[in-house]
Amino acid sequence: MTDVNNESAITSFLDSVKSLCPNISDLELNYLESGITVSNLTTKQFYIEANSIQRVIGFVYRGLLRSFYVNNGGDEITVNFIRERKYATHFSAFITQTPCKYFFQCIENTIIVNLSYQHIQEGYNRFPLIERYGRLIAEEVLKTQQKRIEGFLFDNAETRYLDFVKENPNLFNRVSLTFLSSFLGIERQTLTRIRQKLAQQKF
Repeated sequence: MTDVNNESAITSFLDSVKSLCPNISDLELNYLESGITVSNLTTKQFYIEANSIQRVIGFVYRGLLRSFYVNNGGDEITVNFIRERKYATHFSAFITQTPCKYFFQCIENTIIVNLSYQHIQEGYNRFPLIERYGRLIAEEVLKTQQKRIEGFLFDNAETRYLDFVKENPNLFNRVSLTFLSSFLGIERQTLTRIRQKLAQQKF
């Protein structure tokens, strides 16, 4: 990856921090930047593997990943898609430095900005706004997880599909029907029927 891409990825990450914490100082931003590394991953490459300790948290600058686990029957169950300006992390495992329960695998060639656990923890101790930044990231991850849980509890398959399309208008055509049906918790044939039904209703 070129230095230009590195610089663009880092700038995008720092801009995202500033959007979450508008009052963050240049000193705090410089501290964060001093601990950054950038990863350039190819399609199907793993960013995190299940049962490993996640040493870094990743901000996706470009590309797309999916997180999944393997059930007792050997099937891959997709639990999330991580697109641009989102974080690739099993956050509870990251903050406790315990083994991750999920695989994070690239669906596309992906550029990720990494911050290490140790650098973040030191930043929490030294800078109040970096601690606030970490809390806001945790809240965002929690909201995403809670929405997914409530979707399975209270919504039918069609509603979950429509919510996904509404919330991810630029993502729908980037994931396979197999991955999407797994994420929605339905058979691929069911997803096909839902799409056909909705397409007919447009005419």
